[in-house]
Amino acid sequence: MADMRAFRNAVTEWAAGGPRGAAGGPGGAAGGPGGAAADGPGTATGAPGEAAGEVAGELAGLLPVRTVVLLEGPSDVAAVEALAERTGRDLAAEGVCVLSMGGAMNIARYAGLLGPPGLGLALAGLCDERERGFYDRGLERAHASGRNFFVCVSDLEDELVRALGVPRVEEVVRVEGDLPAWRTFVRQPAQRDRSPRQRMRRFLGTKKGRKIRYGRLLAEALDPAQVPVPLRRLLTSL
Repeated sequence: MADMRAFRNAVTEWAAGGPRGAAGGPGGAAGGPGGAAADGPGTATGAPGEAAGEVAGELAGLLPVRTVVLLEGPSDVAAVEALAERTGRDLAAEGVCVLSMGGAMNIARYAGLLGPPGLGLALAGLCDERERGFYDRGLERAHASGRNFFVCVSDLEDELVRALGVPRVEEVVRVEGDLPAWRTFVRQPAQRDRSPRQRMRRFLGTKKGRKIRYGRLLAEALDPAQVPVPLRRLLTSL
């Protein structure tokens, strides 16, 4: 039976399958692999992602998928999905796919495959302030609207830490058994001139998998009134 995970996997494979070296990220131009922007998804002759593109298109119609939320990485996906679940929403059942692009520089690639030049789906997402111009250009290149893309000041982890406050985040860290590692981290000379919030944000990224785990945990710890504005606006737009 088709599910949103299968669609997400197909899109990820599709995005990775095009020729490297052209503009728009690791898959090439803002359209589909090898020129799918002109001919439709999955029609590029001989492109490595052709089969995955065909699968993605079929699944988009079967599920059906109406909106794709484009996020920079898996920790962002974990936070968005956790908060949606807390508010009683099943995004997959609503036809919403939450997708990690594997880096902000892939926005044009994914927008081209999934937006107007490709599958024609509605797009939404989050971006960091420093990446805003890159997102604007990538979405424009794909003729995709940026109306439902919302900006985090630094990144989503910083938004979550700021919303909860460092003492509350430390409590989550304690419950998870990471308090000794946190205390060792803050004693490092490189952390002396950073604010407590900056230290916590850095700490969350110091071990593989930690950002993903805490993305979900911190989202789950939020009270409704604490939800960061970009995250709240994103979910409201879906």
